[in-house]
Amino acid sequence: MSTVPAPTVAVVGHVEWVEFATVDRVPAAGEIAHAGPAWGVAAGGGAVAAVQLARLAGTARLFTVLGEDRLGQRCLDELTELGVEVCAARRGVQRRALTLVDAAGERTITTLGPKLAPGPADDLPWDLLARCDAVFFVAGAPEVLRAARMARRVTATTRALSTLEAARVGLDAVIGSGRDPAERYPARALDPAPAAVIRTDGARGGSYETADGRSGAWPAARPPGKPIDSYGCGDSFAAGVTFGVARGEELEAAISLGARCGAACLTGRGPYAAQLGAADDL
Repeated sequence: MSTVPAPTVAVVGHVEWVEFATVDRVPAAGEIAHAGPAWGVAAGGGAVAAVQLARLAGTARLFTVLGEDRLGQRCLDELTELGVEVCAARRGVQRRALTLVDAAGERTITTLGPKLAPGPADDLPWDLLARCDAVFFVAGAPEVLRAARMARRVTATTRALSTLEAARVGLDAVIGSGRDPAERYPARALDPAPAAVIRTDGARGGSYETADGRSGAWPAARPPGKPIDSYGCGDSFAAGVTFGVARGEELEAAISLGARCGAACLTGRGPYAAQLGAADDL
């Protein structure tokens, strides 16, 4: 057993209360779909990544904003039970989302309400970010990303591209999708350029390029079971990459771990049922 201590990791991002429903297929315009099993869980990009990091590292902090209502409290309670140390400002109404999961396991998401993301006016323990080995940035104000940059390593999702552009800080990796228009990363989009740009491509794996001129691709990791639900796979992948970076691994090794995290998530109902953990062969 390794005696190397687990890295200190954190996520800055949003949380949504997500209602899931299974359908044979997503209905076309004007159709009525009759759902099978339905359930709700505290999720969203920040939450899913934080839970995955907590399972890899033993614990993880999540800097976020939660609603002042019943659902906001439920999100706080559930994420705490899942091993996340939640640092949350409380305001407004908790954002919700509806996710339909079809027979192929593909998810379709509709969000309800404005995204609640942390800003500099939120009274959160920002100084703790500087003590982290790595921070994954999902959502928040540019000032918050600058505070996160005090960590040893910082990764970020391309979904927050406008914030990354405004913050103008060096990033160790930006992580996006070659398939999702909301996660595309245009060439030379950021100044300074990130050390690595990582693009996932679903069942085909993905590709990367680095600021020093290296590039490569990786095959998709084999899921450890039957694919059930793709919700959370991308955020689990990003968390795995961030954990690898926090441990000081080479980029290719960090990506390989991320791919395993995404593949494991695919085999469970919802984002948390099958995430990779510290007990797995990391």
